[in-house]
This record gives sequence, structure tokens and C-alpha cells, in this order.
Amino acid sequence: MKNKKHGNDGMDGNHESHSSHPSHAPNPAEERVLVPRSDYRFLRSFQKAEVVYDFTFRFAHKFLSRGDRTIDQMIQSARSGKKNILEGSKAAQTSKEMEIKLTNVARASLEELLDDYLDFLRARDLPLWDKDSREALFVRRLGKKTPQTFELYRGFMETRPAETLANIAICLVHQANYLIDQQLKTLENEFIEQGGLRERMTRTRASRETEPATRELSMWH
Repeated sequence: MKNKKHGNDGMDGNHESHSSHPSHAPNPAEERVLVPRSDYRFLRSFQKAEVVYDFTFRFAHKFLSRGDRTIDQMIQSARSGKKNILEGSKAAQTSKEMEIKLTNVARASLEELLDDYLDFLRARDLPLWDKDSREALFVRRLGKKTPQTFELYRGFMETRPAETLANIAICLVHQANYLIDQQLKTLENEFIEQGGLRERMTRTRASRETEPATRELSMWH
């Protein structure tokens, strides 16, 4: 999913290992086998997905009838969106492919959740906000605040009717999906440019194998 802990999010972290052998000093130009990653909690996509989960958990229990299977389905979709961004971030150091795969799973889960909110409005003949409506633009501005937490939206959950809250949730899911889409573009570009772990290991091994010969040759000049 996390840029980069990804996408348009920043991924600064530092985890690497250097050989302690005295004949092999760290080379600044040498490629890192394990790429750096920062804490997934700083990913904007994760923060937004966590807000979506917290919002959905409360919404489903508040406005859906007890025993309605949609409660578990919506909460599970929201949870999957959040957890797969987390797991993708954790997998990033050893598998770029797995990071991309899990981030895509997060995106698909939130798309399913979005459809549930749309169903909620349509089945009850409740209006869907236009994306450029005053209300939607307000939620969009609120969605730019950092960090994103449920506390920004708690007051709405406690005072607004189901119609308003479902529309707010739809805005939040769209925001999360946008962030994940940007994250995926960055991850895919990184994979094209850097390859996965296997490719990085191959390049690093080749570099270390040619290093002694290069040093020996330089002694004769």
C-alpha cells in the first residue's frame, strides 16, 4: 500500500547492515540490499485508512440493525484496508512485490467498503453529495489536516444523522483511495527502477566480487 512508507507519503527510515570485515570498508555508492523504511504510522494512507476504520466501526453499530451481516462485512473491509497497508509496509524491506500486492488488497477492500456506503444511501433513498458540493469540499479540506485521526470527525459521529455520516464516510474512503493510488504509482516506479530483493542482491554480489580486482589493479597505477 505506504511515500516512502509510500506513494505521496515520505519513506525515510534507516535499517541496513555493513560487513564488519576490516578489508571491506562501507562504500557510500554501494547499493543497499534492504531499502530504508520509516514507521507505517507516518503514512498518510495508513492514517486515513485508520480513520475510515474507526468511523465505520461506529457507523455500522449505530445505524445498522443488530444481526445485519453488513455490519461485519463493512467493518472487515475497513479493517482489511488498514491492516494491508500496515503489512505491506512491514514487507517492504524484503519484498517489493509483496508490498505492492498487499497495498492493492487494501485498495480493493476500501473499494468494497465504498460500495457498501453507496448501497446504504441508495437503498434508503438518501441523497449522495456531489463531489463539488459545499459539504464535500468541507470534508475534503478537513481531510488535509495532519495528522489524520478520528478525533477530527468524532463530533460529527455524535451529532449528525446517518445520511450525513454516510456521505462523510464516502468522502473519507475516496481520500484514502486517492492516497493509496499515489502510493502504488510510487511503489511500481521504484520496482521498475530498483527491482526487488533478488535483483538488489545480485547487483550487490557482483559489485563486491569485482571490488578486490579493482583495488589490485589500482595498485599498479
